[in-house]
Amino acid sequence: IPDSLGNLANLQSLQFFSNQLSGSIPDSLGNLANLQSLQFFSNQLSGSIPDSLGNLGNLQTLPASDNQLSGSIPGSLGNLGNLQTLELDGNLLSGSIPDSLGNLANLQLLQLFCNQLISGSLPGSFGNL
Repeated sequence: IPDSLGNLANLQSLQFFSNQLSGSIPDSLGNLANLQSLQFFSNQLSGSIPDSLGNLGNLQTLPASDNQLSGSIPGSLGNLGNLQTLELDGNLLSGSIPDSLGNLANLQLLQLFCNQLISGSLPGSFGNL
């Protein structure tokens, strides 16, 4: 995914699902202030989820399942106040589930299964959802 996509200031929807895309998610996608839908599930994307995606205040859907994303879930995703769907299942994510995800008041679907997340209890903030 080219860094230059982060220059498309008026972009509202970016859909790359069910391809064979590889490489990482560029930090520059966090510049897409008008983006409402970012869909890149069912690819071969690897690396970590950029913290910059937490800047996408208008984002409503973020399906990123069935890739090879690794590292921890960035706490910055808890800044996405309009997010309704967060699908991160079927990756290689590890660590704990960030407490900040409990800030997602509009969240309707959260899928985190089939990762390597630390077992234990869910963050207490999830009671806010």
